[in-house]
Amino acid sequence: MGLLIKNIGKRYGDKKVLSNLSLKCEKGEIIGLLGLNGAGKTTLMKILTGINSKWDGDIFFNGIDLRKKLKDIQQITGYLPENNPLYNELFVSEYLLFISKLYKVKNPKFEKIISITGLNEYKNHKIEKLSKGCKQRVGIAAAIIHDPEFLILDEPTTGLDPIQIIEIHKLIKKLGEEKIVIFSSHILQEIEALCNRVILLHKGEIILDSSLEKLRNPDEQIINVTFDYRIETEAISRLQFVETVKNTFEFEYEILFKTNKDQRSKIFDFAHDNDLKIINLQHKNKTLEEVFKSLTND
Repeated sequence: MGLLIKNIGKRYGDKKVLSNLSLKCEKGEIIGLLGLNGAGKTTLMKILTGINSKWDGDIFFNGIDLRKKLKDIQQITGYLPENNPLYNELFVSEYLLFISKLYKVKNPKFEKIISITGLNEYKNHKIEKLSKGCKQRVGIAAAIIHDPEFLILDEPTTGLDPIQIIEIHKLIKKLGEEKIVIFSSHILQEIEALCNRVILLHKGEIILDSSLEKLRNPDEQIINVTFDYRIETEAISRLQFVETVKNTFEFEYEILFKTNKDQRSKIFDFAHDNDLKIINLQHKNKTLEEVFKSLTND
């Protein structure tokens, strides 16, 4: 079941914001949604939550058509918008009661939600008196008060200090064990630390959809090696799986292998067979930041 998005398109007048987006999400996935400003991340989230109702394509939540049964889908979806609108004059427990009534939740599990979000000592505090981090937790508590199957979080750690970010990360990871979580962020390191899948939007299109595991262990690898004297690059290029060899500086070489199997032992064997000493050897995979820059030319 899960979430199925097919050929989504969106325009604002003559401006194309989303173009032919298709993807499938399953339970247990924490999906990092990346992209430059204006890439279409927030527009996609607003479509998924029903805030934006004019778009092309099809969306199904657990087989339910978003166009035909929006209210049913909103009952199984939680949403934390970027600006996290709250009623500051209300107490935390009072606000959560109000939200539960909006969702018509029968027997809401307030104590469980307050405990999960770490709000035990703040439940009788006015929202206006809370820190930014606590307010974000209140927003997440409101988003999960009806125990949704899908959780959509738009920049949930914006403006938080490092300790607050760690706390929100722990909470999202816990929620992601049994829900589909779509998580938008500008912070690449945050996506790497938190998500198990990344989707990169660029100019309204998906240009990358990959598991973090695959990005960390790609089908290619770069090895930087420094020998004690110069050798012709052609000799190195004859090694198995070698795609390119660059002599980057004096006795230093950058070797690209087309395989996910660690090739450092092959470099040791090559050095031994050619009476070379290895001064330095580094195994390098592309980081998410490097992938992002190369795909967006930014």
